[in-house]
Amino acid sequence: MMGVRTVAYVVFQTSRPSQLLLIAGVYLLGVVIAAANGVTPAGSTVFVGLFPLLCCSASVHYANEFADVETDAQTDRTPFSGGSGALAETGLSRSVPLIAGLLSLGVGLGSALVLWTSGWLSTQAGRLLLVIVAAGWQYSVRPLKLAWRGLGEVTNAALGGLILPVYGAAVVGGPLGTVALASLPFALVVLLNLFATQWPDRAADAAVGKRTLAVRWSRRRLRIAYIGIAIVAGISLVGLYVVPSPPVLPRPVVLASLPVAPLVVWAAGGYTRRRVPLPTVAAMVTLAALQLFGWLWTIY
Repeated sequence: MMGVRTVAYVVFQTSRPSQLLLIAGVYLLGVVIAAANGVTPAGSTVFVGLFPLLCCSASVHYANEFADVETDAQTDRTPFSGGSGALAETGLSRSVPLIAGLLSLGVGLGSALVLWTSGWLSTQAGRLLLVIVAAGWQYSVRPLKLAWRGLGEVTNAALGGLILPVYGAAVVGGPLGTVALASLPFALVVLLNLFATQWPDRAADAAVGKRTLAVRWSRRRLRIAYIGIAIVAGISLVGLYVVPSPPVLPRPVVLASLPVAPLVVWAAGGYTRRRVPLPTVAAMVTLAALQLFGWLWTIY
């Protein structure tokens, strides 16, 4: 019985439930942006589109836990980096998250296929889900192992900051290009989050040959990149309101996003000096929540 409980605990923890909750929130952000651009989403459609996404996302997390078992065992974990820690805590084999990942992948893709053939999931949404799965798995595992080649940060930001909300829009038949543009400032903050959460693991990553940007680049270069990305995120936020006509980002969304600026400044001031990446994580999560509020304000 204790063995079953331990396996269940590991399966739950390595699914990264807090990240799945954030994924659901960003998915809903894409749905709400689509609604603000003239789409009337059906609640049932939103729900059925979320189910295969969460299954496939969990499978990506399992794959990451499987691939990173050596580096996670060596790193000094924080609440936001170093994996779930469940395998090191329990001593279970890395095959547990691998099997869980394959099963959840099968459920996710199988349910997506059923939803597509029955007309509940559009072809566009199905294709985007396949991109999320393929790139998400290749972030960690062979043959590409993108995170091990210095490409993981950009890949993860593109998936979580751009493609994820666009998938939400595709589920409800929204304008994909508009949603992608509207998501650009958030995607750049997601990229900042990847820079910050990779930093505490740099020594363990280097020891096992995982060549993230935190391993490849000097502190100075990392800080310059971080500040540059933060500036571009701010410029894109204002630019998407000022330049297009009509604006891609309505005023309530821009105003709702502004309280995140002090968090980004705080984060930039301590980047590469602070072990726990709390400020950047807080900036990303806060921006997602405030932009969701801003878009809802625009609709209602």
